[in-house]
Amino acid sequence: MPVISSLSKAKPHTLRSRAVTGACRVASSASIASLGFRLGPWLSWRSVRRYPWLKVLLRVNELAARLTAGRAGFYQEAVALLLANVTASIVDSVQGALAMPQRTVLHEDLVPPEILRAMGLHPWMAEFLGMVLPMVDPHAVEGYIDEAENQGIPADSCSLPKATLGLTLCGQMPRPRAVVTSNMPCDGGMMQYVLLERELGVPVFRLDVPHDVSSDRAVHYFAGELMRLIRWLERHTSARMDWDRLRAICEERNRAIEAELDLWDLLRARPAPLAAEPVYLTHLMYTVAEPGTPRGTRMFRAMLQYALRNHEAGLGALAEERHRAVLWNPPPMVFIDLFNWAERAHGVAMVMDMLTFHHHPFVDTRTPRSMLEDLARIIMQGPMARHTRGPAENFFGDLFHIAERFSADMIWLAGHVGCKNTQALVGMLRERCRMRRIPLLIIDYDLLDPRAVSPADIQGQVDRFMETVMGESRADFHGTREG
Repeated sequence: MPVISSLSKAKPHTLRSRAVTGACRVASSASIASLGFRLGPWLSWRSVRRYPWLKVLLRVNELAARLTAGRAGFYQEAVALLLANVTASIVDSVQGALAMPQRTVLHEDLVPPEILRAMGLHPWMAEFLGMVLPMVDPHAVEGYIDEAENQGIPADSCSLPKATLGLTLCGQMPRPRAVVTSNMPCDGGMMQYVLLERELGVPVFRLDVPHDVSSDRAVHYFAGELMRLIRWLERHTSARMDWDRLRAICEERNRAIEAELDLWDLLRARPAPLAAEPVYLTHLMYTVAEPGTPRGTRMFRAMLQYALRNHEAGLGALAEERHRAVLWNPPPMVFIDLFNWAERAHGVAMVMDMLTFHHHPFVDTRTPRSMLEDLARIIMQGPMARHTRGPAENFFGDLFHIAERFSADMIWLAGHVGCKNTQALVGMLRERCRMRRIPLLIIDYDLLDPRAVSPADIQGQVDRFMETVMGESRADFHGTREG
């Protein structure tokens, strides 16, 4: 679909924005319908019977309706276009995993798939369903979490590996040709692959990522690990590395990251021309499904153009931006509407977050070695890879840097109860925020399980913080920009 439709060339107004939003929903419906044609009637019927989660993914337009509600102008269009492309990415990922199991490689969420794509393999992220399903339906993975706990997984461990394991234990994880994982980001994330290996019965490769993420010695070592991975994949699959294809992927990646960095510069403006999903969800879906693809580049360029149009018109994403927040830790998948609600309830613009803020070296594509070394840097310096392992200064340094760079007047820590690495740093974070006089909201919640903390309870935590710390109540703030 076009990056910016012809309707987007005029001055923002409600009628055009609604038309663009409607067109994006039609495009999403078309993407979903195409899945049946691409799989064929027999495989479609068998897949729906075997994988009940497909029925949840088919409801992705419900997510689009929630996230575009209450927004207007270019901001609403950006969200709508983003979700139409998210739907297309989901369809491509599911279709490949179901139709090409012999070329599918299950990979850990912190292991980017550029190398797999360059070898002609289909990447299928193990944690993909655990992340996406609760966005559409907050209760979608509760049964899988329960299955993992019933099989002996500790109840206090992270719900993301529990959901992934539950899907596998229930026989609902598509069986790949091989699995690639690593020693990131935490004990729960690593250990789930022991059970995945047992249940799936396929070869598993484990990357050894150094805890020292910045030295030349670490880069040299991990680039060697990536070469070892390539040789392993060539032995265990029918694929061969195509270095020219990897070069094209890395060059495309450079173009996308250039657009993202330009977008970050615009987000420093006040009011912010975009916020929330066009920032974090664009980056999240890019790293999961679209790195080094033309669609990924088009998405970043589209978000940049929307931000430019708002900025040039003197408009912010919000009707009235009263506060700017940075988010640390992943957003609550069970209440992905949080920022849409906070914008309308309190005028809070979420301008940057931990999963988005990335140390982005451009990939030197001159030689195979230079490409592997820069990919090694990208993986080692990635969000969570850098922040939830190794020195605590990685965690605090990036957090306070982006709070200053984006002029945030508050920090929101998504205090996922299953994230032991982050929970261990909460006391230190409180003290450092006090020293800097930065208001800190710690949201108690569970990443994928709304039974621990409901969306209404999350709203209550935000309301109390805004009233008692920031000095305003929800009744103080009214209105959204109508374009």
